[in-house]
Order: sequence, then structure tokens, then C-alpha cells
Amino acid sequence: MENSVLFAFLLTLLAGLSTGVGSLIGLMSKKFNPKILTLSLGFSAGVMIYVSMVEIFDKAKISLIETLGEREGYITTVISFFAGIFIIALIDKLIPNYENPHELNVAKKIENSSEKEKSKLLRMGVFSALAIGIHNFPEGLATFMSALSNPTLGISIAIAIAIHNIPEGLAVSAPIFYATKSRKKAFIFSFLSGLAEPIGALVGYFILRPFFTETTFGIIFASVAGIMIYISLDELLPTAEEYGEHHIAIGGLILGMIVIAISLILFM
Repeated sequence: MENSVLFAFLLTLLAGLSTGVGSLIGLMSKKFNPKILTLSLGFSAGVMIYVSMVEIFDKAKISLIETLGEREGYITTVISFFAGIFIIALIDKLIPNYENPHELNVAKKIENSSEKEKSKLLRMGVFSALAIGIHNFPEGLATFMSALSNPTLGISIAIAIAIHNIPEGLAVSAPIFYATKSRKKAFIFSFLSGLAEPIGALVGYFILRPFFTETTFGIIFASVAGIMIYISLDELLPTAEEYGEHHIAIGGLILGMIVIAISLILFM
């Protein structure tokens, strides 16, 4: 059990710290390739949508039906799924659009800023770090719980979340760098925003650990599926569309579904 907990935590940590990778890419690269980002985000969305609807929702339903009965277990699964969507949507709603990483268009804001407005970019970057940290909290729990239940599934989800954390790292580091001209500060803020994921995993685990039963496991898993579907539809696909062509994003989504489907079959 201890080894599985450590493995799940390390996966969550690596997924969270990929915000730092996004920051480094933005600070060190001279040329940005939007098509690669579009394909990657579409791929990540495909992985998360497929595992949520085919694997995680089904596991939650089986757990809840075993303990609550067929009808009540299925109803509880559906309610928990939409509760997960509602929770992450509420978090989105409570964060102002200007600081919300789902609404942030860093390139345009920097391009359209005058010299006097550059100082405002620091505030934008700091609030973006805070907003992304809040979003990463439930994502950390999702990765951790998935890896705890099924290591293969956990790896797939960790990779998908790591990919989608890369542009979030860029969203934090770019305005801070332009405001302070400090690569170090830009990287640190981006890196810290990713730490919310392993923190979310630890807090969720230690709070929920005394209550771990088939019922609580099913409810959490169904909620995680809802959270991941919302992230895919509200964040990943719109961002992919924004940075590149529609068909590249959809191609990445289908490719992500195919890859995760094959991997789950191979490691059954």
C-alpha cells in the first residue's frame, strides 16, 4: 500500500511540476510552434475524455452498485459525476476572467500593452499563478486517486495533465517576465503554481483516508471523471482551437483516444 501511495504521489508531483516545463519553454525558446501545442492539447483532451467516460465512470458505477444496489448506485454515480463538473465550474466562475487561465490570452495582452501598462502584467502573472494553483488542486486529487486505483490509468492521466499544464506555465511566466525582466522570478512563480497538484493529492488523501470505502471511492472517482470532462471541454479544446487549426486539434483528440485505448488493452 505504501509503495502504491508513493507511486501515485510521484506521478502527481511530476504532472504538477510540468508548469515549470512550460515556463522554461516560453523563456528559452526563440520560436513558438502553435501546431505542436494544438496537437498536444487535443491529444491530452482525447486521453482525459476517453478515460473519464470509458474507464473512470465505469469503475465508479461498479463500486457504487456493489454497495448501494443497481438503481441507487447508478443514480449516485451520475449525481457525483455532475457534482464534479459543478465544483470545477464554480471554481472557474469565482476567478475573475482577467486572472483566469482558461480565459487568458497572454500573447495579445502583452502585445497590446503600452510601457505604462507593463507594470500591470506583474499583477496579472501573480493572479494567474494563484488561479492556476486553485485549478490544479482538484487535478492533483484526480491524478492521485486514478494512480492509486490503477497505475496504468494513473500514468495516462498524469501524462495528459502534464501536457495541459505546459501552456498554463507559460501563462504565468510570460507576463511576470515582461514585467520584471527576471527569468528567475517568472520560473519560480510558474513552478510554485504547479505545486498545488501534489498538495491537492496529499490533502485529499489524508482527509479522505479514514473514510475510504467502496462507496466513497465510487463517489470520488465519478466526481473526478466530471472534473476531467469539464477541463477537457472548457480548457483544453478551446485553447487548442485558439492556437491552431480546428482539424489539428480534433486529430490530436482522436489520436489521444486511440493511444489510451490501446494502452489500456495492452495492460489489462
